[in-house]
Amino acid sequence: MQKFVNYDMKIAILGDFSSYKSKSLRDFIYESNNGNNVFFLDNKKQAIERFVLINAAN
Repeated sequence: MQKFVNYDMKIAILGDFSSYKSKSLRDFIYESNNGNNVFFLDNKKQAIERFVLINAAN
């Protein structure tokens, strides 16, 4: 993930992360989703929408 940030690349990691109860993992996902490079999302549609928003802001 650090390489994606270092090279200003975007990545979406898709899946259902609600079953993971680790507070540190939930915090990591929250912080990642508030950034501009790494996103944990539920599905492909959300990923496309996020990338469109990020590209429109730049």
